[in-house]
Amino acid sequence: MKNTHTFHIPVMGIGFTIDTPLKVAQYGIDSVISLVDDILLEKLRKMYCEKHKLPFKEISDKIEDFRAKRITSYLNLISDLCDENFEALKNVTKENEAKLKAYIDMLPKQSILKLEFKKLTENGFNFTELKKWATKNLKKGSIDVNIMTKVDKENYVKGVKLSSEYNDAHAALRGYANSKLCSSVVLSAGMNPRLYSYIEQFDAFYPDINGVIKKKIILKVSDYRSALIQGKFLAKKGLWVSEYRIESGLNCGGHAFATDGYLLGPVLAEFKEKRDELIASTYDLFIQELVNKQKPVPENILPLKITAQGGVGTEEEHNFLMDYYNLDSVGWGTPFLLVPEATTVDDLTLSKLVNAKEEDLYLSDISPLGVPFNNLRNNTKDAEKENLINKGRPGSSCPKKFVALNKEFKETGVCTASREYQHHKIKELDAQNLSLEIYQSKFNKIVEKSCTCVGLGTSALLAYDLDTKTEGAGVSICPGPNMAYYSKIMSLKNITDHIYGRDNMITRTDRPNLFVKELNIYLEYLKAKLEEVKDSMNKKDEKYLLTFTTNMKEGVQYYQKLFGSLKDIFKNAKKDILNELDKSTIVLQQIHSKIEALSKIQTSVA
Repeated sequence: MKNTHTFHIPVMGIGFTIDTPLKVAQYGIDSVISLVDDILLEKLRKMYCEKHKLPFKEISDKIEDFRAKRITSYLNLISDLCDENFEALKNVTKENEAKLKAYIDMLPKQSILKLEFKKLTENGFNFTELKKWATKNLKKGSIDVNIMTKVDKENYVKGVKLSSEYNDAHAALRGYANSKLCSSVVLSAGMNPRLYSYIEQFDAFYPDINGVIKKKIILKVSDYRSALIQGKFLAKKGLWVSEYRIESGLNCGGHAFATDGYLLGPVLAEFKEKRDELIASTYDLFIQELVNKQKPVPENILPLKITAQGGVGTEEEHNFLMDYYNLDSVGWGTPFLLVPEATTVDDLTLSKLVNAKEEDLYLSDISPLGVPFNNLRNNTKDAEKENLINKGRPGSSCPKKFVALNKEFKETGVCTASREYQHHKIKELDAQNLSLEIYQSKFNKIVEKSCTCVGLGTSALLAYDLDTKTEGAGVSICPGPNMAYYSKIMSLKNITDHIYGRDNMITRTDRPNLFVKELNIYLEYLKAKLEEVKDSMNKKDEKYLLTFTTNMKEGVQYYQKLFGSLKDIFKNAKKDILNELDKSTIVLQQIHSKIEALSKIQTSVA
């Protein structure tokens, strides 16, 4: 069955989409819940049980496998409540017909459902007929979950390390696998072979003879090669990847997994060109392993979706991505942070987002994962961090420890944003007798890490007026660069009307095309990388920078050819886009020359 909508809402932070399905699934909109923070999930489960007068029994962290059990219980509750909402919408009466109309109104204009509804109601509302039609035709949005594969901390009980199935990501996977949801798990942040192998243990990830998979796998990737490697790995386990979700390496929210200069347009073009090859190179491996495992073999070939997300902001861009690259859906993330009817953001953070300009949104090094992180200047979590530095006690108390992955000082692991870790690193620094300038630079690198695993969930607690004694009130927020062009709080109708071209929520007229925006972000990233190594560039650095530059040059050439050939699309912006591409060609050549010049200097010094 085709998707009701041509967009989906990706995972955002830890708490921003934690209950999004409860707000949008009844309208046929797919969304994604983060499974990082079982403590937060448990707090929200208690809140929703009380709100809906349902029995609540706390799952204590003293019981075995508490993390997986908390996740299962939360997902089951969300599933039940979403089902209730959806059933109420379909059971249309005069009193609640507005919800059904809202469902229909939000659909894209080409939707067959919209046309059928119009025909069915042109002579007034026959509620008996409408109920029958709604039950047969309407579809609930998928309640998907996200697991960051690398956030897979080992766990200990009384100093004894537990087996790997109790690692954080493993437990999250088990929590999802044991839930009643029929949906998808989005695996993000790269390949974790041990976690991928663990999926084999759960029957729900395998198809039946009709090709139905209760729990599907979505891989979030930034390039074709990564998709092929991971897809083959899973196929050899008898596991089918139902969707490859392509995300811009840098023009996105949250953690930014930069490619080696591969730009979104050329990456999408490669997926379009090699879609059949991707299926062919994984499907036989997949079927063979199902036979080896004596699992049911589907009678027909299983479908494979290709979707994309990162920086899209207009109906024209949305439709172009869908049509030109044959996508199944486009992800809209950042703008939804300004939609309280869809996401969960506290009022103070909302006002900061509304007022954010380009200079307020930047790629930072604050993440303890050591991955570039899209950040908002002057967020309250960073203010909390600066306050501790000024008091001479840098670092977080690390109340949740989800990213306690560094084993430099402790076998059980500590987080690089923690007070414990930063105390050790500063002590080491003090013993090195460095000049004040070098000392300050290294000191800043240590203390810039922020407690994001707490900060990215706190907003939900504040929004619902829940206790933040353990977490503190500081909020980390991770919008993409696109946030600069949205300046008002929107309703769900506002944003869906914007996506489908029935309204315009962008008041500024200077928003660049999504491909140009990503290109410029990559140029700044490349310049920063060159600056980092300019005084000590080795052969490895040189090879990386030249490869990056070459890939970007090829990307620009692809765009020049693409935009030069487009006739009726991006007409108003085409001239500006081609000018920006010409400028980028010059900048890339300058960077290339600088890399070669530095290489000669290093060679002569050696």
